[in-house]
Amino acid sequence: MEVAGLEGDFIGVQQPTDAAEVRRLALARASHLSFEEAESGKLALVVTEISKNLLKHAAGGDIFLRTLEIPGVSGVEILAVDKGPGIEDVGRSFQDGFSTAGTSGNGLGAVARLSNSYDVFSRPGQGTVLMAQVWKKNTHAPAPRFRVGAVSRAVVGETFCGDDWIFQERAARGRLLVADGLGHGEHAATAARASVRIASERPGDPLPALLERLHGALRPTRGAAVAVAEIDPAARVVRFAGIGNISGVVIPPSDPWQRMVSHNGTAGHHLHKVTEFTYPWKSGSLLLMHSDGLTSSWSLDAYPGLLLRHPSVVAGVLYRDFSRGRDDVTVVVAKEETP
Repeated sequence: MEVAGLEGDFIGVQQPTDAAEVRRLALARASHLSFEEAESGKLALVVTEISKNLLKHAAGGDIFLRTLEIPGVSGVEILAVDKGPGIEDVGRSFQDGFSTAGTSGNGLGAVARLSNSYDVFSRPGQGTVLMAQVWKKNTHAPAPRFRVGAVSRAVVGETFCGDDWIFQERAARGRLLVADGLGHGEHAATAARASVRIASERPGDPLPALLERLHGALRPTRGAAVAVAEIDPAARVVRFAGIGNISGVVIPPSDPWQRMVSHNGTAGHHLHKVTEFTYPWKSGSLLLMHSDGLTSSWSLDAYPGLLLRHPSVVAGVLYRDFSRGRDDVTVVVAKEETP
């Protein structure tokens, strides 16, 4: 299985015309994936209800649309992020007929009914992050061993995001690479995408050999900060190697977090050495990696229960509350499913 950082859409939802744009972009993705009419209709209703909910209850927010493509399965993920008042009773809010705004109360209830999967994290005073996925009809694939969620956004004013990422599941192992092209814009994106392309072509390379290969291949580009982590559940370890300021953290169900170590440098320009480090891994752990568009001082202490949510929701909360706001930002979270 391979999950790549396919180009996503970011839409700030502040007025009804923005909600119409979300619907248009979502349906364009459905058309590209050859959704049947019924699934396209479900997707349109889901994004409409999520957008209306942002406007009614949170005075607006952000929506990310992401195509989901793994062998045998394709779909669209909607991730809605807001800093509104939050939801007092999350479970009740997803019941049809429940409303706090004097409406018919079908919004989140419709999302729950029409989505193939959904998840939410909300706390009063902190806002809400909602994830919903609508999958193409009659698509089948083996259940993946890892669930992966991500947020990737270009800095304000840029069309191209200079970050990219890829997750590969192979031989019961999960490998995550995150790349941050030097600077911003199209040239940064070229370097990051080249990193992902090479990683896709060389899924079995040892981590140091992969980074050495990337270093040579990126010489004609601006260069990039690149890090790669491989989860090996059978050996109960995570192997990690990095060049530059890509951060990685292993978050076990219990025990202290493990922050992983990258070496200074820029793949394609300055590489002193590549070292592979090994960290303990337990079933149910999370692997979290991000570019330097996220502050290094982020913490999850104020979000009890967040680590039990879908990885996309975890990534959405971190993006919302800890983005620097002056750089491209990418947050990727991978979680091993408990057998």
